[in-house]
Amino acid sequence: MAPKVPESVLKKQATQAKLAEQAKQASYEAKQKKRQDKKDAIAAAEKYNAEYKAAEEAAITNRRQAKAQGGFYVPAMPKLALIIRIRGTIGVSPKAKKIMQLFRLRQIHNATFVKLNESTIRMLRLIEPYVTYGYPTRSTVEKLIYKRGFGKINKQRIPIADNSVIQDGVGSVGVKCCADLIHEIYTVGPHFKEANNFLWPFKLTSPRGGFSTKTKLVHFLEGGEAGNRGEEINKLVKRMI
Repeated sequence: MAPKVPESVLKKQATQAKLAEQAKQASYEAKQKKRQDKKDAIAAAEKYNAEYKAAEEAAITNRRQAKAQGGFYVPAMPKLALIIRIRGTIGVSPKAKKIMQLFRLRQIHNATFVKLNESTIRMLRLIEPYVTYGYPTRSTVEKLIYKRGFGKINKQRIPIADNSVIQDGVGSVGVKCCADLIHEIYTVGPHFKEANNFLWPFKLTSPRGGFSTKTKLVHFLEGGEAGNRGEEINKLVKRMI
């Protein structure tokens, strides 16, 4: 006759079997969610690429039509700026220091995105001697996020290694993957503030070839490095990534 198994052992075995079944189910659901998230991310990327392509083709068509009619095509004013701090803390006025703190430019070679409006343009002019800024292309936004992108999760700097980091940070506002994040930043979408605050300020390196010590404090239009450099900011970022 087989020995009787104590009731406590039977209960323990039943509990372990239940936990194992729950873990198996959770693992299956996680795999299914990951597969679905991947499909959604690919679909989002394709949708945004079609949108970007349509916008580029519309701009080309408008330019051609204006040229055919003997006029000029004036594109819309840029809505997004990328600011890079190029000077340290010595000799910075309290007002300029406060503005750079608002833009989260606390260290030299920090870079952040800013939505352009009347107030931010006025603030940028006040800190022009200490920063350089311009209008990034979609390619520049992508490179910064893919190569130097870190998210802020519970006040911690977390590398954006996969889409789960973005979901944890800004998934509540519908930004669930890198394609969503890039689109929200580049187009200055309705949730730009949340997406931009999620991104930790980019830490760039000193540019290849360096800044000229003689012209670093001079405005870009006068042959220096500081101030507004328009679309030339993209060439500088390429040297600093």
